[in-house]
Amino acid sequence: MKNEITVKAFFLSIFLSVILSSAMTYLGLYAGMTISASIPAAIMSMGILRLFRESNILENNIVQTAASAGESLAAGVIFTLPALLLVGYWDTISYWEVTKIAMVGGILGALFTVPLRRALILKAKLRFPEGVATAAVLKTGHETDKNKSQQSLKMIGASALIGGIVKLGELAFGIWSSAISGAVAFKGAIFGMGASLSPSLFSVGYIVGRNIGILAFTGGLISWAIAIPIYTYLYGYEGDDYFQAANIIWNAKIRYLGVGAMVVGGIWSVIQLAKPLIESIQLSLKTLRENSNNISLEERDLPINYVFFAILLMLIPISLTYFGIIGSWSSAIILSLIMAIFGFLFSAVAAYMAGVVGSSNNPISGVTIATILFSSLLIITFFDVDSSKGAAAAILIGAVVCCAAAIGGDNLQDLKTGNIVGATPWKQQLMQLVGVSSAAMTLGIVLTLLHEAYGIGSSDLPAPQAVLMTNVANGVFSGNLEWGMIYAGAFLGVLIILIDQYQAYRKSDFRVPILAVAIGIYLPIELTLPIFIGGMINHFAGKTASESGKNNGLLIASGLITGEALMAIFIAVPLFFDKNYWPQLSLNSPLDDIVAVLIISTIVYNLFVIAKK
Repeated sequence: MKNEITVKAFFLSIFLSVILSSAMTYLGLYAGMTISASIPAAIMSMGILRLFRESNILENNIVQTAASAGESLAAGVIFTLPALLLVGYWDTISYWEVTKIAMVGGILGALFTVPLRRALILKAKLRFPEGVATAAVLKTGHETDKNKSQQSLKMIGASALIGGIVKLGELAFGIWSSAISGAVAFKGAIFGMGASLSPSLFSVGYIVGRNIGILAFTGGLISWAIAIPIYTYLYGYEGDDYFQAANIIWNAKIRYLGVGAMVVGGIWSVIQLAKPLIESIQLSLKTLRENSNNISLEERDLPINYVFFAILLMLIPISLTYFGIIGSWSSAIILSLIMAIFGFLFSAVAAYMAGVVGSSNNPISGVTIATILFSSLLIITFFDVDSSKGAAAAILIGAVVCCAAAIGGDNLQDLKTGNIVGATPWKQQLMQLVGVSSAAMTLGIVLTLLHEAYGIGSSDLPAPQAVLMTNVANGVFSGNLEWGMIYAGAFLGVLIILIDQYQAYRKSDFRVPILAVAIGIYLPIELTLPIFIGGMINHFAGKTASESGKNNGLLIASGLITGEALMAIFIAVPLFFDKNYWPQLSLNSPLDDIVAVLIISTIVYNLFVIAKK
């Protein structure tokens, strides 16, 4: 029997969980989305483990299990907790609160989905495409010589270095522009367009692929080529800077179309999965009752009695948090129970969706916004709380739910990988908790660095998801929520769902998931265009690419993302102490834009060439 949880695997798991969670923290705050880190983590750990005299595929799987948990937890944290700054509940990042919420939410997500493993993986036999892909990478890596895995690691390292250098020149020294944008006015209507010149965004597009890239950009066009022109034609605008005027209108009005569409998308996900989820949970409970004594130790999950006890234990710190906000034990307990119900439901939804479409396409944003909206309406109706504390309570419910759902999807995906390579479920589940814990203790530090250096919610770190959560919670309690736009977005969401169902009826490979379009509506247009371009690079390169070329493209894209994100954190460290630490070398001329476009074009072209081989 091969060893799984070894000393080197344990410490490497912690190291990669910290690295990848830090990188995804920046990416999520900058781009409004994250990517699955399972395959990059598998390749990184494979290359490092090969430096030791002895290593095996099960150690490798353990490492990627814990490391990908760190990445997933980062998504749950950054989509929600920065909103506590933006609503004014925090003056600065509270390290211990971030750690507590992240730890509790992540652990709950891992525990909630323990009973679902046998039902979703062994009985229902869902596809879990990303889990299967990760298993294929692990098997291929361990069936080939050491040189190939070392070559893959070098490819990630080289692309990470390039991504880091680009970010250093742009963000630290200001040598070249971070984005280009512009707008024109035609008969009173403003039409705008822009593109970020960030290697990581093109890389995100490459990883998520053509379909998601097209749909995200379509959402951007709905905002900037349809909604904003109509709004400015009907109601006018202020100022002579057309792009700035359009951006103000988009931020105050138009992006709420995305909120409506996203709420509908979250509700639709639950409705769509209600029957299979109920059947899966019933099957899980039946399996636990009938087979618990007949399962070998190597095939068992974490003991279910320990799981239930740990879930109850996690509710204590959450109840204390809610009591600190509201000042009533009964209210705190009720809110904790609401959180637990939503957390379990949406963790199960995320786990099922990971089995159907993969964890990268999970509806986490949609269900989180739906949770915050519902919680806000519940609190304002039944609890006597002032607006700032009420908004904070709703966001904290959403934060725990978001962390739990993010980990729920990742947990089942990793367990599918383990099922294919012959891993022990309870050992993977244990290492999920290790990955969650190590990332949770890191995220507060990274958030503090980034906020003090760039300002969460600023142009350097727009945090689109957190801003949206803030606007929804504040809007409910202030009574100023843009309900008209939300209703219009909900109607749009229904139309998109109908289109998607028609595509399903036609058995088309181009589906139209509502949340992909909704994300594009509320993301800045500068972010959706490079994601679209990256997706199209993947599509055209993939027509002639070998399997090796496709893998190399994925490695380069992952390296660019990781290098750029880690460099942004490195740049932030001296800025924490001195805002003027980095000298600005910009020429303040059109040459800045030209240089930036040339650099990015070179990187994108080489990504295409390498992926095409």
